[in-house]
Amino acid sequence: MPTEPLRSLPSGRPADEVLAELGALRAADAPTRGGRTFAYVYDAGLEGLDELAAAAYTAFATVNGLDPTVFPSVARLENDVVGAVAALLGAPDAQGTFTSGGTESILLAVKTARDHARAERGITAPQLVLPSTAHAAFHKAAHYLGLETVVVPVDPDTFRADATAIAAAITDRTALVVASAPSYAHGVIDPVARIAAAAAARGVLCHVDACIGGWILPHLRRAGRKVEPFDLSVPGVTSLSVDLHKYGYADKGASVVLYRDAALRRHQYFAHAGWPGYPVVNPTVQGTKPGGLLAQAWAVLQYVGDDGYTALAGRVAEASDRLLAGLRALPGVRVLGDPAAGLVAFTVLGDAPGGANGGASGGTSGGSAPTTGGDQGAEGDRGVEAGADLSLLLHLADEMRERGWYLQPQLSFDGLPPNLHLTLTPATVGQVEALLDDLAAALDSARALPPVSVDPGLAELAAQLDPATLGPDDIAGVLAFAGLDGDGGLPARTAPVLVLLDALPQPLQERLLAEFIGTIFRI
Repeated sequence: MPTEPLRSLPSGRPADEVLAELGALRAADAPTRGGRTFAYVYDAGLEGLDELAAAAYTAFATVNGLDPTVFPSVARLENDVVGAVAALLGAPDAQGTFTSGGTESILLAVKTARDHARAERGITAPQLVLPSTAHAAFHKAAHYLGLETVVVPVDPDTFRADATAIAAAITDRTALVVASAPSYAHGVIDPVARIAAAAAARGVLCHVDACIGGWILPHLRRAGRKVEPFDLSVPGVTSLSVDLHKYGYADKGASVVLYRDAALRRHQYFAHAGWPGYPVVNPTVQGTKPGGLLAQAWAVLQYVGDDGYTALAGRVAEASDRLLAGLRALPGVRVLGDPAAGLVAFTVLGDAPGGANGGASGGTSGGSAPTTGGDQGAEGDRGVEAGADLSLLLHLADEMRERGWYLQPQLSFDGLPPNLHLTLTPATVGQVEALLDDLAAALDSARALPPVSVDPGLAELAAQLDPATLGPDDIAGVLAFAGLDGDGGLPARTAPVLVLLDALPQPLQERLLAEFIGTIFRI
């Protein structure tokens, strides 16, 4: 960490000193502007936009969104924002809610489906059917809300959800079926219409996770790109989530969950009058809500406007076209799937067969049956799918980070290859050539490095560990072996850590990840 955390509050400090310390802490972070961080941040590259958002937040910083009858501006702003989303993605009777982010939007959609299934169909042991590429937030929601997950493998060549397999996985207990537009991991759009039709045929709700694509895809269509229907206009789609802090370029967190009508949205709400305090009704998970986040999202949408978003989407498409062409020209690089909305995933092959690679697929042939619960993908030959070289890939990520770029590593899963993930924004348009040049040089450097591997005996031993029975000393030992026993952060080069993590069974991975985060948030 840049500084030691304070153990207790001081008697008081000058404002300039407080701000100076915040600036020093911020200096150690990855840059959020300039187009060199290809995950977590969305940079429109528009002059004055950050200042506008900050001013709008400040104007509403003291407003409490808990009670719109006391602060009616909150209702006006939310109705404007949700109305703009519904106009772009909705149906005639659509209604929705402004939330703190995609995870909350997804959690509310799952809660709505669970309560709807209980009230309308008498389901008390609900299931959530989802492709293996659906966002982890759905598993989080199922864990919180007591649903059983039924995970359906995706097509191993296109990385899209298998609509036929999803239809077969729907049962009388299914409360909700999920599709992605696009999936985060590979940036490909699931066959939404077929999945929604399968759900509707069984009387089941269907949610489209458009947290990433919901705002850019319609504007890509307006910019002349072909985009298949995915929103509430598709028969059978009953809810949809879209993050305005992604390709809407609002500050975090700003999202909307949209429903086909107010009757369905009503299952989202919580009301309680059984206590001596004020009557409580909460549309979202939160009670008290910052008015500033809503205000800055409203301001950004008004400022950029439809024409502005169409132009920005066109810039993302331009960057994507140039990047994909450059990646496919690099020996041994394979783009995964058919990226559709600013997200790109690629893997690298250890022997760089045949020089330049023009293919757009990856993975292995064949699939596997749907799995229930939370341990899907914990078995099998991990990290060698389709000739992908995990060690080389992770060396490449480290080499790029040393050159000032952040590309997000994604490990192997259930027959799908490990890869590096890039999120493109308008600010990356001017960085594509520099990125590709550094990528070629970094790949040469990575190939010259000795491979990182895990001793098979240690991997076999780790596979026999029961994460639930590991005590603090056991966990400390495993973290130390993984190189994670430092001062609450990752080592400068993460390849050895991630290669080990990739070799572990999923339950053990999850336990170690939770324990590692605990070492970061520790006073």
